[in-house]
Amino acid sequence: MGVAPPRRGPRPRGRLRFARRVVIATWTDPRWLDEAHGWVRDHVAPAGPIEQPHLRPWSTVLRVPTAEGTLFFKANAPATRHEAVMLEVLARRAPGFLPELVALDGDRGWLLLRDAGTRLRERPSAASWAAVLDQYADLQAAAAPSADALVAAGVPDRRLAVLPELYERLGGDRDVADELCEQLRAFGLPETIQHDDLHDGQVFLRDGHMRLLDWGDACVSHPFMTLAITAGIAGDDAVDAYLARWGDSARLRTAVAPAQRLAGVTRALQWKAVLADAPRQWQQDYAGAIATWVKRVATPPELWE
Repeated sequence: MGVAPPRRGPRPRGRLRFARRVVIATWTDPRWLDEAHGWVRDHVAPAGPIEQPHLRPWSTVLRVPTAEGTLFFKANAPATRHEAVMLEVLARRAPGFLPELVALDGDRGWLLLRDAGTRLRERPSAASWAAVLDQYADLQAAAAPSADALVAAGVPDRRLAVLPELYERLGGDRDVADELCEQLRAFGLPETIQHDDLHDGQVFLRDGHMRLLDWGDACVSHPFMTLAITAGIAGDDAVDAYLARWGDSARLRTAVAPAQRLAGVTRALQWKAVLADAPRQWQQDYAGAIATWVKRVATPPELWE
């Protein structure tokens, strides 16, 4: 099922400019909320009060009731702002699997989305992980020719060519990353969009239809790096089905461990970027996440804590 292209609409005049600061403080500022509400009303007519049920250092969400159903406005922090332009580039690649866009503002990282239903986490028997990863693999394969365009649009470049240097900047041993990258290059798979946080809280179900949301952590990388998060949730059978979409699953099984380890670079970089705009308490609570992911690159998955 296709969807109409998201509306951009005219850029509002007199847009507020906030100095770089903790994003949660910005998103609770009445002036920012007035601007966000105004942008929503430029595209739809709310049928009731607009509420703010979600507030995190990486994004905030507003619930917008309308006569045609609930919509959700999403604003991303600088570290996740590329989600809007990424979805715009990929919207026609898999319209039935990506979030259903009503409007977007790529400059500000704002999205207006239709309700996608209930999370798979709340309905674990409603869909199989094999079905989820089947559609996900199709999207990755379809998006591979757009890898350069996605990077040019602002999606983080986490391809094998740049990972060793990025890992070294995080304090890791460049030689370790180089060796893992060489192992993955040997399989000759195309690098493409990679969700980087694909778990049962990101898959939504409505009327028997699945959609994968929350692409703020997405990057362009080796496709199998998604398995650092997904493999332990989806299970071996679903992972084998996913690998089979790319070739001989028995052969590709040996690519999983190096991909999972290299994903530590993407996860560490994302946490570092998100925490830069987070309140101090968040920085203190989650600072260990960066060190944990850096360490995992140098550690076989069977030894991960």
